[in-house]
Amino acid sequence: MELKDVQHLMKTFEASDTRELKIDDGSFHLYLSKNQQANVKTDLSPQPSHAEPVRPVAAASTRQIKAPLVGTVYLQAKPEQPAYVKVGSQVRKGDVVCIIEAMKMMTEVKSDQDGIISAVKVKNGELVEVDQPLFEVMEG
Repeated sequence: MELKDVQHLMKTFEASDTRELKIDDGSFHLYLSKNQQANVKTDLSPQPSHAEPVRPVAAASTRQIKAPLVGTVYLQAKPEQPAYVKVGSQVRKGDVVCIIEAMKMMTEVKSDQDGIISAVKVKNGELVEVDQPLFEVMEG
């Protein structure tokens, strides 16, 4: 694919309602996404009024494990296997909690803290954004 074709494709993508585009053709790979921009817009407006009263209490007892990259999250290694973690699971720093697939590359997401999983914030196979909360972890 020539540069002018890629530029045309990017302009068409930007003008469309499509949120993501992935092209794999031999040695040519292209991934375009508008999702991060949309996420920033929604995070800025409604949250402060609802989150401020709750955060001081929640911040003392829970923390989040967030997505390090954009991709598809898998909560289990294979479809027939159990989830890496579930609500109530004890995790230690360095334990694998899920996998994120991006461009056919699998990245293990590891806990950066010790604690107990108090909430799973995503569904298996869901597309996630950078810094999107995946799990809430209570100290313990």
